[in-house]
Amino acid sequence: MTKFTHLIKLSVGTEGVSDLADWQKTVAARTSDGLPRHVTRMWPKREDEVLNGGSIYWVIKGVILCRQTILRLDEVTGHDGIRRCAIVLDPELVRVEPTQKRAFQGWRYLKPEDAPADLGRAKDGEADLPPSLSAALAEIGVR
Repeated sequence: MTKFTHLIKLSVGTEGVSDLADWQKTVAARTSDGLPRHVTRMWPKREDEVLNGGSIYWVIKGVILCRQTILRLDEVTGHDGIRRCAIVLDPELVRVEPTQKRAFQGWRYLKPEDAPADLGRAKDGEADLPPSLSAALAEIGVR
């Protein structure tokens, strides 16, 4: 059996999944080949595991709400000359069972067995639940 792991990251300033999707459509959030990316200072030491089926799970307003498959890691150099890691993502945002998560800095590894389960696909035009409602439902065990 092949070993893999996920990453988990706060989506700071995002109000919901649709907000994250809108941001990822901007030129600043895309690679030269048009894929969404998230640039971070640290390169995952467990790169092989992350690239072997891992996803990035997004925490929005204290709740894990969605994930994206990690396609590759690109090296980028900032205007300051510092080497950084661009986590290149599949454009599809997969909604997951809302799961509360305390704030943390940077990204963390997330074991597959600790990752929230995927939910069914949202219908076109279906509005996001407010993160506070998702958090309240997760707290009482309703997903």
